[in-house]
Amino acid sequence: MALFNIQNPLVFTFGILGNLVSFAVYLAPMPTFYRIFKKKSTEGFQSVPYVVALLSSMLWIYYATLKSNETLLITINSAGCFIESIYIAIYIAYAPKKPRMGALKLLSLLNFVGFGLIVIFTHFLVKGPERVQVVGWICLIFSLCVFIAPLCIVRQVIRTKSVQHMPFLLSLFLTLSAVMWFFYGLLLKDFNIAIPNVLGFSFGVLQMVLYLMYRNAEKTKEEKLPEILQKQIIILDEQKIPELTQQIIDIIKLSACRSSEKIPVVSQQPMSVSVSVEASSHQNLPKEIEAF
Repeated sequence: MALFNIQNPLVFTFGILGNLVSFAVYLAPMPTFYRIFKKKSTEGFQSVPYVVALLSSMLWIYYATLKSNETLLITINSAGCFIESIYIAIYIAYAPKKPRMGALKLLSLLNFVGFGLIVIFTHFLVKGPERVQVVGWICLIFSLCVFIAPLCIVRQVIRTKSVQHMPFLLSLFLTLSAVMWFFYGLLLKDFNIAIPNVLGFSFGVLQMVLYLMYRNAEKTKEEKLPEILQKQIIILDEQKIPELTQQIIDIIKLSACRSSEKIPVVSQQPMSVSVSVEASSHQNLPKEIEAF
């Protein structure tokens, strides 16, 4: 098997570009997981996209080993397996109990049991060129799942009108990667590679559109809060609450100096005291105090 397929320069070029851009796709969530590591919290992130992406990379490596001249496919998916495994490990380490158990169950079901059954089934029950075709269709299906998996994040963005959990760089590099691998598969006449990236391009564009729609939603909410607080302060100033409060405090202090028999008289007439305070805001003492 040749190390690289350089018989067609365009195939080789798009393969190299696909490796570079896909590597950027794998690195795009790094700020997110650094924040998870720093805050020791997953902050509502989902593990499904990363678990499915890990399985897809494992399947593409298996598919590439069955074909010839697919070293570029092996290199990028090997890097993908390594990086996605780190992301999943960080998620499991800092996720709450319920999401952690869900991630472990999904990881065990797909990446260990599922992948193992696929390898055993295709190795022992499918022979010759048909094995490549079957594995290719399986890779195609799971590649579609990789692009469909972020739909849960898209739904969350639409519901909360917040793009906190959908980094723009990830959507951008995902779109570029889909373009590169589409032309790579098309020129190589490998439609198992080309077809999934049509959907990947569509979802990448959708995510970028949603980001542009809702990127300023949180800033608008933060700006409205100081305005509301400022209006409340103006209303308090207009009502002259501090002056009335000080007068009530003076009444209570003066009442405390009176005899204990007269203190209940003040407590039995709360409405008269409040009315007299408003009526004599510019006088020295209310009438009730003079009566003492």
